Amino acid sequence: MEIEIKPHLWFTLYTLMKMGATSTSIKISTTELSEEIGSSQQSASRHLQVLEEENLIERTISNEGSTIRVTGEGVAELDLVLKELKWHLEGKGAEAIVFEGEVVSGLFEGAYYISKEGYHRQIVEKLGFEPFPGTLNIKIGEEDYDKRRRLERGDYIRLDGFKDGERAFGAAHCYPCFVEGEIEGALIVAERSSHDYGVMEIISPYYLRRRMELADGDKIRVLFLPLRRSDA
Repeated sequence: MEIEIKPHLWFTLYTLMKMGATSTSIKISTTELSEEIGSSQQSASRHLQVLEEENLIERTISNEGSTIRVTGEGVAELDLVLKELKWHLEGKGAEAIVFEGEVVSGLFEGAYYISKEGYHRQIVEKLGFEPFPGTLNIKIGEEDYDKRRRLERGDYIRLDGFKDGERAFGAAHCYPCFVEGEIEGALIVAERSSHDYGVMEIISPYYLRRRMELADGDKIRVLFLPLRRSDA
């Protein structure tokens, strides 16, 4: 996700969050909001208009003011601000996300899709490695689903969709990672699908099962480091 909004709009969105608008809808007038953010009523009104246009808030207007709630996209935008701050203040490792899961067999669809030139070429160009024609599938527990959602709300490297003959292939998001902290790879997720959060499909330059002597049921760790916006 890459919505570029100006700093004063970040602050307005942050103010709405502090007032509780991420967990429920709140009622507020532009006069009240202007006092909170230290601007004119006209500026506060304009801020809300732009945030609504960018789908960062949902707003219902009445004679008494506005009923506002920060959307999922708005929360994700605030999360990006947090990551940028942590990057500069605490260093790259501050937002590392680690998953521990279990190796499972897949449906062998990874080899088919990754062998397609449209994906293969972009993986080489954007991720910087020649992918092994398949994926390592890792099952994670339900307790890690929220952590995975947080990962996928962040920055990613996009593989554009393309056509191959009569068939259209959709875009995908890639999240670079290190398997067992040392072997490079990436989580690959179809852009427009309600995927199973319980299984992570990892692409890599290597046949990871053979290289790491893995079998179904083996435990494995995957480390994700945050992307900066300039990398995504």
